[in-house]
Amino acid sequence: MSENFLPKNPVVMAYPKMPEAFAEAEAMAVYLRDKGMEAPLGSLYDEDLRKRVKNHEFDLLIIAGGDGSVLRAGHLCAPLRIPIFGVNLGRLGFLIQVDRKEWREYFDKLFNGESWIENRMMLQAEHIRAGDSLGLWHSLNEVVVGRGQTLRPVRLSTSVDGRHLINYVADGLIASTATGSTAYALAAGGPILPPELRNILLVPIAPHLSVDRAVVLAEGSMVSIKVKGENAVLSVDGQAPILLMEDDHVDVCAADVTAQFVRFGDPGYFYRNLTAHMNENSLGLPR
Repeated sequence: MSENFLPKNPVVMAYPKMPEAFAEAEAMAVYLRDKGMEAPLGSLYDEDLRKRVKNHEFDLLIIAGGDGSVLRAGHLCAPLRIPIFGVNLGRLGFLIQVDRKEWREYFDKLFNGESWIENRMMLQAEHIRAGDSLGLWHSLNEVVVGRGQTLRPVRLSTSVDGRHLINYVADGLIASTATGSTAYALAAGGPILPPELRNILLVPIAPHLSVDRAVVLAEGSMVSIKVKGENAVLSVDGQAPILLMEDDHVDVCAADVTAQFVRFGDPGYFYRNLTAHMNENSLGLPR
């Protein structure tokens, strides 16, 4: 757990496809301005505001939205080492500690010096074809190489640090961070990892006559996922898929940037948050 964090120049952003997010974000900006801060307000996709973030005008980004909004904020802020304070207006909020009804209470704690910064590992994914790099991305949750629009499985040859590991015939393969272990990787049957772990998690999706267990790798590992056949796509943190061709490979390793989140209380918040979310799917059964 890092030292206490006390911001001086926050910016407030809202997820544009969630109308109620703007109303909540505006109330946050007013609160901050009453404390004597400029607190600019805008959409997460406001290019002028994003440019100001990239120019290091702010030391905190407050985002009103859901987990997807926090992922996108992470892509923006991690290379700049700007912490993120998420306020959950979505359905789950695995990445977010503060609910929409609680932000005033937690803002008070923030400016009383009662917060700390949590660092979470990100992944770097590179798409390579015939020795040429076609794209490089950072991921907070996961990198997925999976089947495209047809129902046929994909064939993937996976190596770690230059040594062959497993051939998969499956709907796809997930390379996940500990953060992403509660996202797609969890739905595919992977384990839940504490967020402070700096590991790479490999989880196959509906494998057919292939190894069906998750593999946990060390932070320094380099994973190479090679496509054998057609019908494969690459998606990073749920973004639009990119078509892959036969013998393309996607190389995944720990990124040199880290996502930073404002947290409160002890690190056990993660397990309390997790238990609450798991119970949401209990269909009213007694606990």
